[in-house]
Amino acid sequence: MFDVGFSEVMLIAVVALIVIGPERLPKAARTMGLLFGRLQRYVGDVKADINREMELDELRKLQKQVQGAAQEFKTSVESAAQSVHAGVRSVEDQLNAAATDAAPAEAQGIPSPDLASHAAQPGLSPADAAPADLPRQPSLPGFDKI
Repeated sequence: MFDVGFSEVMLIAVVALIVIGPERLPKAARTMGLLFGRLQRYVGDVKADINREMELDELRKLQKQVQGAAQEFKTSVESAAQSVHAGVRSVEDQLNAAATDAAPAEAQGIPSPDLASHAAQPGLSPADAAPADLPRQPSLPGFDKI
């Protein structure tokens, strides 16, 4: 803190002995020691408070970073969910459009490719009953019983 050498301390002690006197010098030295101890504790407390504030500031910055990352993650998940939802809606619309296109064709008497009517014939499997204009689908093991 202060750059005080041994010679300067001896000079202060001699001046204090002359000014205060030999009777009151021990009591004054004890009081000065107590005050110096209190000053050191006060400086230590101030340093600890400053360190705590700095750590608290760092924790607040870290909390903001984590919250920002969480918000970015939430936004990306929401956008992915919206794109999946839009894709499902698009497929649903396409299926509905195909169903509405097939309904007028049946109303005009054009038969739709129906495997169930061909499979109803005795002795034909659903794979054999497929009309010639439809491509044959390979059968998967375990799905032929459905």
